Amino acid sequence: MTDQTASANMRAGSMTLSLMPWIVAALVLVLLPQIFTANSAITIMNQMAITIIFALAYNMLLGQGGMLSFGHAVYMGVGGFACVHIMNMDDFFASIPLVVLPIFGGLFGMGLATIVGSFSTRKAGTVFAMISLGVGELIAACSVIIVAFFGGEEGISGDRTYAMPTFGVEFLQQIEVYYLIAFWLLISAALMYLFSRTPVGRMANAVRDNPERAEFLGYSARWVRFYSFVASGFFAGIAGGLFAINYEILTEENLNATSSGTILLVTFLGGVGFFFGPILGAIAFTLLQTVLSLETELWAFYAGALFVATVMYFPGGLAGLIMMHVPAIRLGKGSRLILPYIRTLVPAAICILGAAALIEMIFHYRHAFAGDEEMTLFWITFNSHDVLPWIVAVGLTLAGFFTARATAPALLEAWGDANTPDRMQV
Repeated sequence: MTDQTASANMRAGSMTLSLMPWIVAALVLVLLPQIFTANSAITIMNQMAITIIFALAYNMLLGQGGMLSFGHAVYMGVGGFACVHIMNMDDFFASIPLVVLPIFGGLFGMGLATIVGSFSTRKAGTVFAMISLGVGELIAACSVIIVAFFGGEEGISGDRTYAMPTFGVEFLQQIEVYYLIAFWLLISAALMYLFSRTPVGRMANAVRDNPERAEFLGYSARWVRFYSFVASGFFAGIAGGLFAINYEILTEENLNATSSGTILLVTFLGGVGFFFGPILGAIAFTLLQTVLSLETELWAFYAGALFVATVMYFPGGLAGLIMMHVPAIRLGKGSRLILPYIRTLVPAAICILGAAALIEMIFHYRHAFAGDEEMTLFWITFNSHDVLPWIVAVGLTLAGFFTARATAPALLEAWGDANTPDRMQV
């Protein structure tokens, strides 16, 4: 009895540990609108949640299955267009609650993924990437040809409030839409995580790393890729359905190569090797796209620079950067990195801010209207034609750069020490 009780306690403990991140995530999603109450903040959080679902769906291909797709936005777009058309079916739409509408988007995305995956998943690598690009461009071109479904250049719009109320909620307010999207975010993320734990999800990793060995063990690499592709299309369609509910309009922009490239950037930025990587990437990119775009017209330039720096120096993405510190923390030496980080990263941040100031000043100097010499940067208003601001920006950039460069060796030494086990004393 004692052994059985201990075993039961171990199982209960492991279940608690596995459920704890999801419980914390649910609490955070519930409390966020109570902290950020402005409609603009709620709108940003809605966009962030939709992007997270789409990025996690894309990571099922790239991170888990090793399939690089250049046209995955079409599955989200088709799912969204289907949901908008359902919104315009007055009698049918009025008989279903809005909360189930994303399922229809998922089914349409899965249907298209089933058709495309039947021939695109026969091969991986460059062949699959080129097929995905061709299919994406083909469907994007059809969006201005098949006007009955895609609506041409103007797109298709709908009204979510015509749906049957859910427990009396008609989703007239943005916060009500937020909780609907948050509900689907939690459900979709949990289902995608469970899929990664299934035999198909596990074998997708094996097929990604060594398809020949997987075939030798008796698994069909093609069918593993196909099932992953179909599942990814389903969750991309759910993201499209949520997009339709939130914005009530779908256009050609939801299908084109730009949207597909954006989700590739988001996933790489967060880290394709970790399940929570796309979540971090979606949060970071949405903040860049929304908050930073309010401050500067060059937000896309900074996003591209961040992406290039991530690929070159941190190929594991933001998640990989975080997980690099796990060994040092397990050894109990994580605190040894605090001061070296401060000595190096603070000057590096000053260097980056100085360089950004120079870029903004050059942009303003070249593109401002005649006579418009004043600009505001970092909440400071000054004359961009004066010499002093340029001297300050150059001085901050150079001082930060050389200081960070001088302290970098000490940081590397501290990093090596933090990740090296101490010799056991006899």
